[in-house]
Amino acid sequence: MLNHYYLEKMMEFRKAELEKVSRQGQQKADSKGENKKKCLNNVAILIFDDVEVLDFCGPYEVFNGPNNIKATKLINVYTVAETSEPIKANQGLKIIPDYSIAECPLPDVLIIPGGNGTRRVMKNAWLVQWIRDMHDQVELLLSVCTGALLLAKAGLLNGLAATTHHTAFNELLVAAPSVRITKNKKFVDNGKIISAAGVSAGINMSLYVLGKIYGSDLALDVSKYMEYDWDPRKNCNHG
Repeated sequence: MLNHYYLEKMMEFRKAELEKVSRQGQQKADSKGENKKKCLNNVAILIFDDVEVLDFCGPYEVFNGPNNIKATKLINVYTVAETSEPIKANQGLKIIPDYSIAECPLPDVLIIPGGNGTRRVMKNAWLVQWIRDMHDQVELLLSVCTGALLLAKAGLLNGLAATTHHTAFNELLVAAPSVRITKNKKFVDNGKIISAAGVSAGINMSLYVLGKIYGSDLALDVSKYMEYDWDPRKNCNHG
């Protein structure tokens, strides 16, 4: 397994490359005078040992929905983990990450799921720092369930409204004392950071984000394809 010193060096190189690509892309957009709404094509989902299965599989299904409906690759959805080693989710499900952190494409949207494994990840200073760094790189940073604890540990929820699994409200307050807990809502939209409540709420949040990016018609089509009862007018709170 790769040691953290090697990963840190790889991340330093990777960050420099990503900043270069980002600057070049922005310069190109500016030169063309593009003012159109940006389509966010790269959606990364962080996975780790003891991740809650539906927390990452629900958003994975939603963001792949347009690919299924349109029969073409509209959105590049991929999993990323600290290393390329297989991940063992809760209840024993094994997943092979698409990428390690050191080699993954720069995401437009990064999703942080929850599960019992979040408590272990909270003690992983390097991975928490990566989440903090990604906040400055991505367009949208999403959490599902206790994935909000990782955003809190990274110092990204201070002063914001947020939600998490109903059994973890107190833990979230400990991790981010200034966070404003929102109860009885499926998700909370703060603009760049959007947090979802427990487990299946990640599906509602993902459909909402899909609608924001590609339009409500496509999001409704995906919900119908999934046979998921979703009303975009309900269950959202704006921070």
